[in-house]
Amino acid sequence: MDITDAIMKNGDAKLRIIQELVPGKQITLAHIIASPDPTLYQKLGLNPELDYNRAAIGIITMSPAETAVIAADIAMKTANIDLGFVDRFSGTLIITGLVADTETAVKAVCEYAKNVLGFAVCDCTRT
Repeated sequence: MDITDAIMKNGDAKLRIIQELVPGKQITLAHIIASPDPTLYQKLGLNPELDYNRAAIGIITMSPAETAVIAADIAMKTANIDLGFVDRFSGTLIITGLVADTETAVKAVCEYAKNVLGFAVCDCTRT
């Protein structure tokens, strides 16, 4: 007898589903967008006063989500980047800066997460 049969047998027609989030320690996306289209900067609400030909956007997603705060600190201390977005609820970090600085910051976050925090870390990609 499965749970649905047990509920129906007792005459209770309501079915409740309880979901639990058990986050792993992982970085699931680490990507650098080199020389992005200015429209992308504007749509994301990022600083429009940049030399787009030399600029980059770095995107990192991680769990547990609160790790985004640590990642933002590491990125800022590692390279000359600006924080575009930090979300401690979804685990998303968006940084901007020169291509080399953005790449340095994203790689530093990934290395710290892997070597110090024991995270599973995806490969860093770039377009």
